[in-house]
Amino acid sequence: MAASRSLRRLLRVLDLEEEQRRAALESAQSELGRLEHASEAAVVRQRAGRRIVTASVQSGQHSDRLAGMAETSAAERRATLLAPKIAGAQEQVVERRGEYLAKRVERRQAETLVRAAEAEDAVVSERQAQQSLDNLFLNGLFRKSQLRSRKKRGN
Repeated sequence: MAASRSLRRLLRVLDLEEEQRRAALESAQSELGRLEHASEAAVVRQRAGRRIVTASVQSGQHSDRLAGMAETSAAERRATLLAPKIAGAQEQVVERRGEYLAKRVERRQAETLVRAAEAEDAVVSERQAQQSLDNLFLNGLFRKSQLRSRKKRGN
């Protein structure tokens, strides 16, 4: 069936598009993970800076205190810069997930149509095969009845 062939082509295109959307989603999730990891590293760096400051207070080392404060300040700036990037990456993940799921629904709908078309083709083929068998059988009976009538006329 021609519609079935075009539906199969459409299904293939939708399958490829779904794969592209899935790859884009995975990429966005990866970027979000990278940014979150950087943010966690900034928090760890901030804690380390505070520990240096605390240790310098106990030891009386003024240079260590300044280094700890600089470390803490740099980590805070880094975390502050990463926050909007993380928010944007989260939005992008949500957007990509929506696109992926929408494409997945489209593909599944096309898949359902292809299956329905294939089932209809199978039913039509079975009907044609049965009709052929019925015709063969009826032709055989018709020939037998003709032979019988010829024999009766000939007798």
